[in-house]
Amino acid sequence: MSTAPANVLSQADVIHWDIDPSHSSAHFSVRHLMISNVRGEFARLSGSVTVDPRDITRSTVHAVIDAASVNTRDEKRDEHLRSGDFLDVANHPTIEFRSTRVTPKADGSLQVAGELTIRGVTREVVLEVEDNGELQDPWGNTKRGATATTRLDRKNFGLQWNVALETGGWVVGDDVKVDIEVELLRK
Repeated sequence: MSTAPANVLSQADVIHWDIDPSHSSAHFSVRHLMISNVRGEFARLSGSVTVDPRDITRSTVHAVIDAASVNTRDEKRDEHLRSGDFLDVANHPTIEFRSTRVTPKADGSLQVAGELTIRGVTREVVLEVEDNGELQDPWGNTKRGATATTRLDRKNFGLQWNVALETGGWVVGDDVKVDIEVELLRK
């Protein structure tokens, strides 16, 4: 009987999950006029997570966000965010994350490093991920939840638009705080 090399995952060894789009979202906040934060969300995301319970470092994450689903509760601002000044949704309809490294932390959380692509520009980001547990839902499905957070500099992704304020500072801050809530459905 032959066995696969230790570094090759067999289908029986890993757990496959799909991101449940109707119970998942990506939220963000960014400084506005240097005095407040504008909050928004991307309401449509999808993707998959593959977990190797024997070696969590071999797990993977792939997520795709519909850039046109941006919502800041102001349609005019949302249209501007979809335009070529920001997300350029006509040419770059999705925002994509692919993990490259999963590192367990002493407190049980994870650091998930990966390549984030926004507006055709790819940069490494590190997500701080908290496992929210696993359960059987009332319909017999196995579900798992997770919360991920990170910060990024929007200019690193080509999101350069801004206007200087007469009093100093800028209309839009560079630092973007990102909070992602996902509910996973076991395949």
